[in-house]
Amino acid sequence: MAASTAQQLVQKRCVPCEGGVPACSLDESQAQLKNLPGWRLTHDGKRIRKDWTVKNFLAGMEFFQKVAEVAEAEQHHPDLHLEGYRNVWIEIWTHAIGGLSENDFILAAKIDRVPLRVKS
Repeated sequence: MAASTAQQLVQKRCVPCEGGVPACSLDESQAQLKNLPGWRLTHDGKRIRKDWTVKNFLAGMEFFQKVAEVAEAEQHHPDLHLEGYRNVWIEIWTHAIGGLSENDFILAAKIDRVPLRVKS
């Protein structure tokens, strides 16, 4: 997989993955993350994660609702976490292959476009 810009990624659609394809290599993932500020590798390079501090609990829930709408449209669903009422983070990976695919980076780029009320 060649690294794409965030703009190129948001123009793409996630494609169904039922397994049988290799996960992105660590080098491919690191190259792609250079175009997605704030996202980082976790779980030995098998997932990506981004953290935010939102204005308050309701801002976090509003953000998650909007992310859920994007995820449903793409049929690719991230793990959503809220802790301490305003600390939110999202982890993404392709479950069927136990690692990262282009879908994960597409979804991350689209999540970055979701409006978010952050802590002042």
